[in-house]
Amino acid sequence: MITKSALELLSQAVAIEDKAAKDAGALGFMARAMIQATMPHSKPSGNEFERRNGNYTLTMLSPARVGLPYGTIPRLLLAWISSEVVRTQERTLILGDSLSDFMWQLGMVPTGGRWGSITRLRSQMLKLVSCSISCRYSDPERDTAKKIDVADSYDFSWWSRNEVHQTGIWKSTLTLSEGFYNEVIAHPVPIDMRALKALKKSPLAIDVYFWLTYRMSYLSTETMIPWPLLAEQFGGEYGRLRDFKAAMKDALRQVLTIYTTANVEPTTAGLKMLPSKTHVLR
Repeated sequence: MITKSALELLSQAVAIEDKAAKDAGALGFMARAMIQATMPHSKPSGNEFERRNGNYTLTMLSPARVGLPYGTIPRLLLAWISSEVVRTQERTLILGDSLSDFMWQLGMVPTGGRWGSITRLRSQMLKLVSCSISCRYSDPERDTAKKIDVADSYDFSWWSRNEVHQTGIWKSTLTLSEGFYNEVIAHPVPIDMRALKALKKSPLAIDVYFWLTYRMSYLSTETMIPWPLLAEQFGGEYGRLRDFKAAMKDALRQVLTIYTTANVEPTTAGLKMLPSKTHVLR
């Protein structure tokens, strides 16, 4: 039996296939550094996080009282930020005319209360802009690193209002760090923002979507990526390899519903990838 969520995903996939991202006004971008290694999927136990992809390492450090960003919302935020940077070529971004407008752009419905979407968005925004992020590439011949903290400064003026739809006198703004801005400008990866909204129930599925559309943009030969390497890149929180494999296969099933031209097949050894058309062309 096809579940309700599977039917919804299929419906969204049909709409995405029917019209190209640019024609639909859904062309977005993601910073390459945040695709090569990924943020936590679930709440980390500490305030330091590291993810490795071969010789590449992404490290995140946050104030203990704030915590690290995790889950779907920071991924939606980074995609929106990266897309705005490419569109405006500016380091200081205006985050919509109102809170509800900004949440709509992220594909979120404003809901109140302790566990509502407004509370969760505020928490994850503060985690993301408070976090120190660095990426390092190291091999026997070279060792290089750079800081890509998301923000130098911010002014979020929405939260004191009772009416989330109200347009304020003061705009909520975010000024990006020079490192993150330069990373986006130098290495923007085209994505379809509709795909993120369709996959937003699974941070792993969003990561797989980012990675596949980026990897297919340059893959030229058949490639096999072993499960242990995939687990190191995507699934540090899963513990046992078999648990990661099950989660990865489910995420891949969701992604391939949207990204139907990706020639990817899970095998006993790992993920077999054949050259395919990237999901979004600029």
